[in-house]
Amino acid sequence: MKKQLFVLALLVATAMFSSCGEPKFKKLKSGLEYKIVKKGKDGKQAVLGSMITMHMKTMLRDSVLYDSHTMNGGNPVPAQVSKPSFNGDLMEAIALLSEGDSAVVRISVDSLFGGRPMPEFLKKGDVMQFSLTMVSVTSEEEYKKEKEVESSKQIGIDDKAIQDYLASKNLKAEKAACGIYYMIEKTGNGKHATASDNVKVNYKGTLLDGTKFDSSYDRNEPAEFPLGQVIKGWTEGIPLLEEGGKGTLIIPSTLAYGANPPQGSPIKPNSVLVFEIELLKISSGKPAEATK
Repeated sequence: MKKQLFVLALLVATAMFSSCGEPKFKKLKSGLEYKIVKKGKDGKQAVLGSMITMHMKTMLRDSVLYDSHTMNGGNPVPAQVSKPSFNGDLMEAIALLSEGDSAVVRISVDSLFGGRPMPEFLKKGDVMQFSLTMVSVTSEEEYKKEKEVESSKQIGIDDKAIQDYLASKNLKAEKAACGIYYMIEKTGNGKHATASDNVKVNYKGTLLDGTKFDSSYDRNEPAEFPLGQVIKGWTEGIPLLEEGGKGTLIIPSTLAYGANPPQGSPIKPNSVLVFEIELLKISSGKPAEATK
């Protein structure tokens, strides 16, 4: 009898521990399911417009589709909280989290794609699972101020790096008001491009250490693009050249790719870029399809 009572007590205790220790999924009207697995300590709530960073792991069945810890250099993913655009939008769950919270979210792929064609590896009725950890939450205003401070600091770092580069190469360059340094090797016909123009150029791009990351010469084909649809350093730098002219632009990282260079590129975060450019043609009218 005592043995039976002990077993019964053990079962009750196990059930109580299970129900208290393992949170259950909650289902929203949209069909999205979520559960908070860890609460942060009085962290800021993510609201519409908030700038956030979060670690994310996406699972489909037993396969990992994405993990910011291993596929994003260990860095959390940045995003801005917006209104959900469809039933089961992940944004609906993100807006329920505060700084420091961890949650698991389940979303039907049928909701994610809303009737649109799905990749072949997905099947109707599949459920994706997202493990989220909210690392930081800042207001849009706070985020802008932080970025302004970071940008101001980076401008000084870049300018010193450029001056050291010029001194080491015994080069003389002019500095434009925007912060770009430039050297004119060959003048052209006197015509300068504007941000609304299309341009055709040959170019070679390198880092300050000489590492080449791109070149139209290697492709044996000039690049043609709307000047307003490329990095700001080109939009503001190429008009310093004349049509038919040639020169070198040394572009601070804040006018290039900043902290977010193209994936797989030799360009590292906050890299100053050096471009040797031939401005072959300036044209206006219907925008050309960008190739850069």
